[in-house]
Amino acid sequence: MSFEKPHDILFLTKEEAERIRNVVKERFKKCSQLTGHAREPRDSKSAISQATGASLMADMGSMALSQFKESKMPALTVGQPYQPCITPWNGLQSMKLSELRLETHHRRCHLAIKRVSPVVTHATRSWTIVQDEAGDTERLEIVLHKTRHSKEVLESALSFILREPYFTLTEEGEPTLRVDHPSDIIVLYERENPQPQSHSPVEPEEAASSYKQKGNAALQQGNLPLAHHYYTTALDLLTATSSPNPTLTRDLHRNRAYVNLLIGHFTAAKSDALSALIPQPAENNVQAAELNGKVYFRAATAAYNLRQFEDAQDFFEKQLALMPANKAAASNLARTKARLREQREGVYDFAAIRASLAGGKTKGEVDATSFVSYTEVRESPGKGRGLFTVKNVAVGEVILCEKAFCVAWRVQTAVTCDVRDDRIRVAAVGLERAVVERLMGNPSEIGMVMDLFGDWDGGAASGLQKTVDGPVVDVFRIHDIVARNAFGLGQDTGNAGLWVRAAYINHSCIPNAEREFIGDLMVVRAVRDIAAGEEIVLSYDESGDYDARQRSLLTTWGFECGCALCAAEKGDEVSVREKRKRLTKEADDFIKTVPRTAQRLAILKARRLAKAIDETYEAERFKGLPHLASRGIRQWLAKGTS
Repeated sequence: MSFEKPHDILFLTKEEAERIRNVVKERFKKCSQLTGHAREPRDSKSAISQATGASLMADMGSMALSQFKESKMPALTVGQPYQPCITPWNGLQSMKLSELRLETHHRRCHLAIKRVSPVVTHATRSWTIVQDEAGDTERLEIVLHKTRHSKEVLESALSFILREPYFTLTEEGEPTLRVDHPSDIIVLYERENPQPQSHSPVEPEEAASSYKQKGNAALQQGNLPLAHHYYTTALDLLTATSSPNPTLTRDLHRNRAYVNLLIGHFTAAKSDALSALIPQPAENNVQAAELNGKVYFRAATAAYNLRQFEDAQDFFEKQLALMPANKAAASNLARTKARLREQREGVYDFAAIRASLAGGKTKGEVDATSFVSYTEVRESPGKGRGLFTVKNVAVGEVILCEKAFCVAWRVQTAVTCDVRDDRIRVAAVGLERAVVERLMGNPSEIGMVMDLFGDWDGGAASGLQKTVDGPVVDVFRIHDIVARNAFGLGQDTGNAGLWVRAAYINHSCIPNAEREFIGDLMVVRAVRDIAAGEEIVLSYDESGDYDARQRSLLTTWGFECGCALCAAEKGDEVSVREKRKRLTKEADDFIKTVPRTAQRLAILKARRLAKAIDETYEAERFKGLPHLASRGIRQWLAKGTS
């Protein structure tokens, strides 16, 4: 579960919200009416011309031609999920554009296409015009997850394979091929023929060597996906031979390990690095020792990023044994040992971690790791799963420290209209993108994220990590998981992240714990003594207004709170709630305008406000319960005596 998400605050007029709903409903109605209708052919020349003009307009920063163009941020329809394709593309039947049917997922089929126009890029989608082998053209759109390694997917190559293509309508009612799941589009990089001009065939080793050079050139140009493709092609050629050249094979694995590190594919980087090790180099073989030292560094760096600190320590130690004068190796080993102490013992140097953030040199990503040994995930009656302590925890003691799985800084947001409940929300789509990209690069982490609560279960694809075509991530499930489990990093920061362990902490308006953020490290402490086996609860919404709090909990997290405080507040007369609301606003305005160094009369006024708010809580009914509405003004008063 999540709480305090600033990106959920939405400033839309009723008219704007209703307009968005009407556009979504109209599209949904039109799609339903056209389901199964044959595709109408496009005029190739006019389609390409339209895309070219739209691309120029987008490049000039013009507003996208959309029915949502008056909104203050991009708009997306959610709540119509479908599973990603889980069948390798060569196991699917080939089809043509002329065979497309509207509002249809063409299951068990694939479509080979090439791009024939510029790419039109917008905040949450990119589109272009594509052509099949028969010469027919059609619009192709990628929604939200349109980049890989900071590059537009549609601009990364000319040829693509669409697995189980989805043909539907845009929000503007225009027919389009639509891609939501990154794994449903396969990029076919141009394969240059490495053979010489003679008619004699090229040996696999010679071809692999040629692809290695192409990979090196792509790497120098900063085209990491293309470099990865060339190194992989070369390795595939060598693997197919009966006796692959071991030196060339190791070179390719070593180079690809470096590329994998740069693009965040840490599991693959670790595997590649270990595959590049030269077996038992002689003591006097300086070159072999240096290459192995480099390989151990890459394997250690990958393990460190995967938070596999025992492996990282082993690899850094082996690097240091081969490179005893390498100061960076010694420093990295010390860092890794510090992470192990944090992970095993919960020992943190919080002052040093805070100091590392000073000056804004980093976005907020601290060099620390998670300590979760005091907690366990269990079933919580009526709440699904929750997080429980496994030992007694004293007030003020740290219960949990967790390094974020993924954070989006100054997160991009979008208005969403969820057709499942007809609600307008704001989604942290930048965080969704970041989570999906990390999982696509590290499929071994898919399971722990997909295990979190989400409204869409994903069906057969939810537990799948990859196929022979690569990783499979259900983006609709990720959307729901982020919506239910993401955290905002404090108030009004514009940053949001996903902490997998803390996501299991359930809500209560009477919490027994509180949390703070030190960069992307979440620290959860007890606000009272907590007994072993007791559930940890945090407040998702700390509003002192009962109606506002319940509305927030229902809209964002999908439940109404029935804790003892809410039960007591529910029994208040409407007039009492209104009075409490007026007094709270007056107190909030007072706090904003009057400094704590104020004179005695201001302090007396603050005390009168606090007393007046507290008097709206009937003494017997609220006995032993907190008065949330007066908390702010009482904290203001407490600053003078702390």
